[in-house]
Amino acid sequence: MQKHCCDAMHIQAEFSCAVHSTPESCPDALVGYSDRFREYGLLVHDGGASSISIRFCPWCGSKLPESLRDRWFEELSTLGFDDPWSQEIPEAFRTGAWYRAA
Repeated sequence: MQKHCCDAMHIQAEFSCAVHSTPESCPDALVGYSDRFREYGLLVHDGGASSISIRFCPWCGSKLPESLRDRWFEELSTLGFDDPWSQEIPEAFRTGAWYRAA
């Protein structure tokens, strides 16, 4: 499990709702965390999976880790994947295992 900057961020980033199947569909979920990209975002409750990237914690003000989204695409491209959303990518790239192993 990811160690977040403070208890409030931990509660929000790891939030799970008993009523809604995804954080994006729950109006009580405020922050999304993508372990795959190591990035945080404020959830946009528009019926999709949109979020607005954030670089600082809204509660404690800590600087959040830099997103690894660009590096994820670059590393997959190096491995020969040109469309990782439609291709069968290595299991490690579906989580944050790919950057933790480096």
